[in-house]
Amino acid sequence: MAKDVVTPRLGWALTGSGHYFVECLTVMRRVPHLDIFVTKAAAEVIRMYRKEFELLPADTRIFKDTTASAAPVGNFYKGQYHALVVAPATSNTVAKAVCGISDTLATNVFAQAGKCRVPSIVFACDTAPEMDTEAPSGWVKVYPRRIDLENTERLKGFEYTTVVETLPDLEAAVDAALKAAGQG
Repeated sequence: MAKDVVTPRLGWALTGSGHYFVECLTVMRRVPHLDIFVTKAAAEVIRMYRKEFELLPADTRIFKDTTASAAPVGNFYKGQYHALVVAPATSNTVAKAVCGISDTLATNVFAQAGKCRVPSIVFACDTAPEMDTEAPSGWVKVYPRRIDLENTERLKGFEYTTVVETLPDLEAAVDAALKAAGQG
């Protein structure tokens, strides 16, 4: 099968969560050969963090959720990705992934990565009964529902999927994926 890229890339799906969004962008800045999959909800969040988003590496490719069939997922079949990161992942994205629903760019690339045996790292937002998260107006306390916590636990049982719950765990998992691909 012909490949469109010589060096496998890291795919990164952004969802509509602001939870650790800026910190995820900081991690993304140090990733070589990065493709970003931006859902419609993520596009709304990006508007709030435009300056940070503009600091990504020059060779970063951005795919927006503009087609019903999520055409960019075809790159997974061509061997273009060594890993996928979904971070930050909303409870909606996690729930859809657990149920096998692929109706956004993020859930579609997650499903296709699994079908192509490309390892995925998911930084789930809802991981504890009580959490602090940063909103545009400052820090707020949130209380994830039982179903949100159960879905995060269920996702941990998926093949080729690593669920991380903290920013240091995300950084370590991304570093390990880059190292395994000979890029770190």
